[in-house]
Amino acid sequence: MGMKDTSTFEGVDLYSMLGVAPTASFEDIKAAYRRAARRLHPDVNRNNPGAGVQFQQITVAYETLGDTDKRREYEKKSQQNADNLHFTLRITPSKRRITSLAEPQVIYLLAEVFPDARASQANQKRESRLNLCLVLDRSNSMNGPRLNQVKVAAHHIIDQLGEQDIFSLVAFNDRAELVIPATTVTDKAALKARVSMMTASGGTEIFQGLEAGITEIRKFLAPRLINHIILLTDGNTFGDADKALELAKTVSKDGITISGMGLGQEWNDGFLDELASSTGGSSSYINSAGAVVRFLNTHVRHLSNTFADRMHISIAPDPDVKLESAFKLQPNAQPLTIDQGFVPMGSLQKGRSISTLLQYELPAKMPLGFRSLSRIVVIGDILGERIRKFQAISDISLEITSETSNEQPPSAILDALGKLTLYRMQERANDALEKGDVKQATRQLENLAMRLAAMGENELAQQAKQEAQQVAHTAALTDKGKKALKYQTRSLLLNAENNEDSGNGDS
Repeated sequence: MGMKDTSTFEGVDLYSMLGVAPTASFEDIKAAYRRAARRLHPDVNRNNPGAGVQFQQITVAYETLGDTDKRREYEKKSQQNADNLHFTLRITPSKRRITSLAEPQVIYLLAEVFPDARASQANQKRESRLNLCLVLDRSNSMNGPRLNQVKVAAHHIIDQLGEQDIFSLVAFNDRAELVIPATTVTDKAALKARVSMMTASGGTEIFQGLEAGITEIRKFLAPRLINHIILLTDGNTFGDADKALELAKTVSKDGITISGMGLGQEWNDGFLDELASSTGGSSSYINSAGAVVRFLNTHVRHLSNTFADRMHISIAPDPDVKLESAFKLQPNAQPLTIDQGFVPMGSLQKGRSISTLLQYELPAKMPLGFRSLSRIVVIGDILGERIRKFQAISDISLEITSETSNEQPPSAILDALGKLTLYRMQERANDALEKGDVKQATRQLENLAMRLAAMGENELAQQAKQEAQQVAHTAALTDKGKKALKYQTRSLLLNAENNEDSGNGDS
């Protein structure tokens, strides 16, 4: 993302980026820039990639607002955008008063992004145009009900697309076949006829299909469109996983998102997780052929309801603070990679928020008083009559005290942490198995079963109990049990609306 180009920030509030008022003098602007540099400059904050990106941003803001002519031109454009739709960022810390301790301690931030409520009003309703490519596995293992249900799902998707949408379909086994070249959805009967002719054969090489799908997306690639690939597979890819992941990271920079969906039990869940999270897409488990139609249709319906696209979050902790993890809670639950300056978050839909739980490690022996913790920037393209870049910023500070704090974390964070613990328990069981510690893996699964039963999740608790017994006897999880526990403990983090399209049902 080219942060040196001032056109990148057209429509962005440069005053909020520097943390000054629009009436700020040049000396105020200069002082704000120096304060930010002491926190974000790469020489000072080497371990947090978000800091380097944000330093480039504030440098652009300083160079614009510090020049009289550039500032006048910027303010003229800003006045024209004053009443435009926007999104908001809300940050909730687990505690606002922290006791200074002799050892490091953990704190959580809940970051929530909300679309403008006006976007759902009748006079604001504008359906997003899709540039959608289905990349479908047609290897031998898809033969029968699986491929039949995928065809039905593709037919339904074609039916719900509009004439201004762009649609393409690639089928792959050990090579890619272009079933439907990228085209506007005008002759739906002809498109569905091509889908119906797909047959299953051969092995599975995902890179081939993904590369062909990206080629089709690029034919109409434009910021006004939702440029999205849905990859559906039921098998492990052979020898090309690294190439596929590298390709995904490359196309993410162009605003292309990839969602990965695994059907059955034989596919690589870690691969699909990384593929999706590197582009802002989602990864999901569909455990039966019967669930394919509902799942894919719901996924596309949400894409068509996009308010802002190409959403990214940048997280810049202070130099002495460590960002340990980020986990996306809504609208799809999955871990995020935090080794890049901007973390892709996909699309922000009308009436649905994006929420992420951030875990930080605070240093030992913090001086008493107020201190800054982390600067968080969310940036994205709001769709409408014209594409408009927008950004929301939050700079979080805490009070460090010598007194023991009795402050309780907000219920939203407690609830998220409680459910996230369940997901992490099955992850720890997997880690223990990889290290050969069968007793620890069994213990984690037994504890998970008890926690799930206490929550009333009896079916999932029984699954965890069965897997604990399986591990104790064979030192391995079943493929079905591993994926069920992973994705269904994730789905517990979703609210009722989002849980409808988690894809884990047998319907």
